[in-house]
Amino acid sequence: MAQRFHKMHGLGNDFVIIDARHGGAPMEAARARAIADRRTGIGCDQLIVLEPSDVADVRMRIWNADGTEVESCGNATRCVVLLEGRGLTIETLGGVLTGRLDGDGASIDMGHPRFGWEDIPLAYAMDTAAMPVGWEDLQAPFAVNVGNPHVVFFVEDADAVDLARLGPQIETDPLFPERVNVNVASREGGALRLRVWERGAGLTQACGTGACATAVAAIRKGLVQSPVEVRLPGGALTIDWAPDRPIHMSGPAVHVFSGELVE
Repeated sequence: MAQRFHKMHGLGNDFVIIDARHGGAPMEAARARAIADRRTGIGCDQLIVLEPSDVADVRMRIWNADGTEVESCGNATRCVVLLEGRGLTIETLGGVLTGRLDGDGASIDMGHPRFGWEDIPLAYAMDTAAMPVGWEDLQAPFAVNVGNPHVVFFVEDADAVDLARLGPQIETDPLFPERVNVNVASREGGALRLRVWERGAGLTQACGTGACATAVAAIRKGLVQSPVEVRLPGGALTIDWAPDRPIHMSGPAVHVFSGELVE
């Protein structure tokens, strides 16, 4: 049976979006991996499936390219808002998000960050604002959950870090029982330069939740002021946050093409 899909991206972080609100083949890890494969499938960083929701306008389920289902994806959320062409609420495993159209993209209320060690989660208790751990030159990260788990390292030059090598080591460290997204950031005036190793997807052109996590960490540490521009390899996002307020993320989203998936 053919199933319609949309190929979209947010700053180069690309998605295959399937609308299953009116039926369709069930998604599983092996099928998600096959669709995400860039040589033998459609190809994407994450596969998105839209389903009916009892608590929001739509339910968004997210599979990484390795077939793992994850809680949240900021760039995909903007794409869904653009695809629907209206403001809406979106149920995710990480909570209910609210989005609205904003220029050539969308603005998303990403909810409140969580800082407790058990919220990340970590394997044991420690200070999440300056974790007493490190991997080679990457030391004392800041940990935060923004719908999914992140660690943020502030360095002199984010582009100089061998993230392709260190990222998977940190992602799969036993300290992180649910694995973790790895961010390396450096200041550029009042902005942030960011590269992200995404859990289950590897190096990507952009990561919306990574931008949120890094901005929150930098604001809490007094490195930048809100709102802050976060510059990723694929482009820039604007993150606005203050304590006791939800995170607001704004940035572009692009519809690339539509097609039919025949299996």
